[in-house]
Amino acid sequence: MDRRTFVKTTVGASVLFGTGVKFGSLGKVFAGQSVPYDLVAVKGGEPDVMFDQAIAALGGMKTFVKKGQKVVVKPNIGWDVGPQRAANTNPKLVTRVIQHCFQAGASEVSVFDHTCDDWRRCYSSSGLEAAAKSAGAKVVPGNADSYYHDVTLSRGKIMKTARVHELILGADVFINMPVLKNHNSSKLTIAMKNLMGIVWDRGFWHANNLHQCIADFAGYRAPDLNIVDAYAVMTRNGPRGVSDSDVVTMKAQLLSTDIVAVDAAAAKLAGQSPEDIGYITLAAAQGFGRKDLGALNIKRITV
Repeated sequence: MDRRTFVKTTVGASVLFGTGVKFGSLGKVFAGQSVPYDLVAVKGGEPDVMFDQAIAALGGMKTFVKKGQKVVVKPNIGWDVGPQRAANTNPKLVTRVIQHCFQAGASEVSVFDHTCDDWRRCYSSSGLEAAAKSAGAKVVPGNADSYYHDVTLSRGKIMKTARVHELILGADVFINMPVLKNHNSSKLTIAMKNLMGIVWDRGFWHANNLHQCIADFAGYRAPDLNIVDAYAVMTRNGPRGVSDSDVVTMKAQLLSTDIVAVDAAAAKLAGQSPEDIGYITLAAAQGFGRKDLGALNIKRITV
């Protein structure tokens, strides 16, 4: 899909931000507290400003993070390219999320990814190491097998086991922060795809039905909050991109506790039907979340 087609076919933007679609009222309970919306869709501002308004709509970060808890924030840091390429999560957004976690009372916040390129260069070039440290977070490697431990995927159809980073296993709160972008194998990288960065053996996924493996792993541990960065979106040549011209500025952000719902909404924002993204359909069928946007209670905010 070229850049013009990507922008012109974002019919989903009207679904998420317009007023012509009626949505149900299916607010959920999280950690004993009511979360008023299934999904928050924000547009028109800088990443930190959009997040401030989005998290407020969900009751603030204290809805998710309690005093003394250990939080893991998992952006996409997979590629040795600068922020302008939009291959990795926006540093300004990551900084603001970490700040909110500490303001909510987190005892520590850790940031990591199992990168595709050299991890030291990815952490540096992306701007995410500096962003995380400036907000007081610990930046942890994900480059060695010794960090990962075996888990069972009791609801998986193809994937029955995986090796998961110890930070996830020890976290009280897990915040998943993908960047929305084109991907040459899975069509789109969003929240479920971002979970490939918390496991060791990604080769198994690619060799054994990538879409089904992405769906299978979504049933392991649902992130407590998914934050999709769609401020700048790579529309072609993903997941790394080849030039800045692959990127369009959308100034959008999506938040949800439902990983399937947030991916379905992000697919719409990218001009694609959720039904055409294999792992979204499969994960919904396996009961890991909801992809029917018409059944969700969505809060729409324009900054």
